[in-house]
Amino acid sequence: MAIDQPQRSHARSNRARILATAREELSRDPEATLDEIARAAGVVRRTLYGHFPNRQALVAALADEARDSVTEAAAAARRPGDDPATAFARMTIAVWAAGDRYRMLISLGRRALGEEGIRAALAPVRDEALAILARGQRDGVFADHLPAPVLAQALESLTLTLKEMKEGAGWNDPTGEAAATAVLIAAGVGPAAARRCARSASTVETG
Repeated sequence: MAIDQPQRSHARSNRARILATAREELSRDPEATLDEIARAAGVVRRTLYGHFPNRQALVAALADEARDSVTEAAAAARRPGDDPATAFARMTIAVWAAGDRYRMLISLGRRALGEEGIRAALAPVRDEALAILARGQRDGVFADHLPAPVLAQALESLTLTLKEMKEGAGWNDPTGEAAATAVLIAAGVGPAAARRCARSASTVETG
């Protein structure tokens, strides 16, 4: 046991370093190879392939990290007593900040994991979004022209599209306030009210 424990600790350290390096390298160059990532991480090929036998396995591990990160962010953003619009804006802004490290996964994941893989990574946040939207529709805060599950899916797609856009394309939203405004308007909140709500949520989250 005394011999195995240091080995396991070293393996965990290598895995964490590989994943951290992969996030950086794939953000810089989505076509970076496993060999290039191994060199950047300072490990030999055999070490990387021992943890991740192929590119799909590496991207899947990054997707798991992203899922945990956005789920924790959404949980931390909850405030008892929030009205549905504020709750949705706060969740959007928190997830936006957490997801920024994993922006490249949206395009990479579609290729390596398929659309279902991306959706699976977002399932916990989607369930929370659905609950908020259903409550908001019952309270008359959100439009009810679409069933809550359909509206949740549409707003998720909108958020992913906004997150995938790069700076220089007429879109720069470091705080997520503009994204929160956009999803609230798409959910049926008036533009002026959506902007006020998103601004208030952004001030709380970043203040």
